[in-house]
Amino acid sequence: MDEHVDGNAGSLVELRVLEGPNLYFPRAAIKLTLDISGLAAVSEETAKRFAGRIGLRSARPGSPDSGFRQRFALRAVGRLVRAVALESGATRLAVRVRPTSDPHRIVVAYPWRHRTRAQEMGRAVADVLDAVLTGDVDEAVGAAAARVADTEPGPAPTTLTPRVPVVAVTGTNGKTTTSRMIAHLARTDGRHVGWSSTDGIYVDGELVEAGDFSGPSGAGRVLAQPGVQLAVTETARGGILLKGIGLTRNDVSVVTNVTADHLGLHGIDTLEQLAEVKGVVPRITRSSGWAVLNGDDPRVLAMRATLRARPWVFSRDSASPAVRAVLDDGGRATTLIDGWISVIAPDADPDPLIELVDVPMTLSGLSHFNVENALAAASAGLAIGLPRAAVVEGLRTFAPGPEHNRGRMNIFSVPRPGGAATVIIDNAHNEASLEALTEVMAGLRPEGSRLLLGLGAVGDRTDELITALGEIGARASDVVAIGHKKKYLRGRTEAELEDLLRAGAESVGVAHVPAYPTEVDCLAALVGQALPGDVVGLMTHAEQDGVFAWIAEHDGTVDSPDVLREKVRAAAG
Repeated sequence: MDEHVDGNAGSLVELRVLEGPNLYFPRAAIKLTLDISGLAAVSEETAKRFAGRIGLRSARPGSPDSGFRQRFALRAVGRLVRAVALESGATRLAVRVRPTSDPHRIVVAYPWRHRTRAQEMGRAVADVLDAVLTGDVDEAVGAAAARVADTEPGPAPTTLTPRVPVVAVTGTNGKTTTSRMIAHLARTDGRHVGWSSTDGIYVDGELVEAGDFSGPSGAGRVLAQPGVQLAVTETARGGILLKGIGLTRNDVSVVTNVTADHLGLHGIDTLEQLAEVKGVVPRITRSSGWAVLNGDDPRVLAMRATLRARPWVFSRDSASPAVRAVLDDGGRATTLIDGWISVIAPDADPDPLIELVDVPMTLSGLSHFNVENALAAASAGLAIGLPRAAVVEGLRTFAPGPEHNRGRMNIFSVPRPGGAATVIIDNAHNEASLEALTEVMAGLRPEGSRLLLGLGAVGDRTDELITALGEIGARASDVVAIGHKKKYLRGRTEAELEDLLRAGAESVGVAHVPAYPTEVDCLAALVGQALPGDVVGLMTHAEQDGVFAWIAEHDGTVDSPDVLREKVRAAAG
């Protein structure tokens, strides 16, 4: 079992085993979530007696349930873990202690080499905190240490040391697209590429195992595939927090951006905390490797301070301060100069790789997100050692359709009486990705045509984020509807989601937003009222296969790069 939750009403809320690098340490760790209500409530005399037993003889615990007592608790629990470890025979144990949004709960983490004994130490520490209420602290600490010492060591961590080069990609938006592009660049060079993602495990473009493998198991499965010469691993927030990263290191890392998503889950409540989680990936990049960072995102750029690896930034602005700063430090930059994707090294002329209009994924530069994804992929490809010619050819041949980038900004023409409507299918799931979708929709709309949007939300987002989706979608479109994702209600009801999305729409003056039971039903309703030239966008997540099947049944065709260029030109007048 990777996770242990104590069902008793004691100090131990959760004991989690992290098998690899994580938010707290660059190696396997135990994460304890502890309830310190007891320690917060005891008298100052009892708290001082506890402090003395663990070696904090000059501590000032403060009054019960005060801010001073909470700060004391953070310090004291860290010392308690070290005391139990020392008295059980361990030495030099590193401990990290953090507060949470709940003043009576804290997180404690420490690295482990032997799983069973490390887990028992977590339980023993919690038992000592329980004993503070009864006053039996002296005996409890000794008994806890003896329990730990008598426990069988257990297995070692399963963290893998890669045998082939690894490119690890993280970020809020663009992870999947960037990962797919990097894998395509490497395949263009003739390399056998394994890739793990939220969609499954792929080898040389073929799906070998379906499922969400953006956690530590994905990296292991990719490296286990025979003949793989390069591994590309998509690394999501959840995997880092719940299990750690499955590899000891990577050779090149990419951080696409940090935007609001999944906030309020697993103790991550702010963008700054989310950035810290994403920052684990570049932090474990080997010193001889490269960390590819979004220079236009200040939270991502700030990760430079934690690197052992060399920095390589990407930016749409060649005059960006981030570009100048990284070049001054001897790093690299990929940027746009006169409409060309170009690489800059210190004290050298820029190297123009390819003109932006020749990179199909960027929709002639219309999709700012995909411009950034292309810059990131080009940087990573060159950083991992792919030939320049392979990177250029890969960027030129990676198309924005289901074949190369399924579910991400896939654009179709669907026949309507007298012409065709444009249909865009995208896995938009948060504010930034919805804004990117509506940006592309607007850029493909000829004058006089309409934007029709199918909204949807996953249930484990906050009320504020779901409401914001309704507001963004209603403001950006002429017609808006809701398509439910039954597979991803995650504890909410359809009525709750409808109410939140409609509240967002009503805040910008759009009322009576219709709702449909599935994404397919929503698409059918919107296309059914579309006129030639109209643009229909659908946030799809739960029913990609059904959506693509519906489009095929209604004679829809994937827009080629040439068709897309013509649509962009027509929309621009």
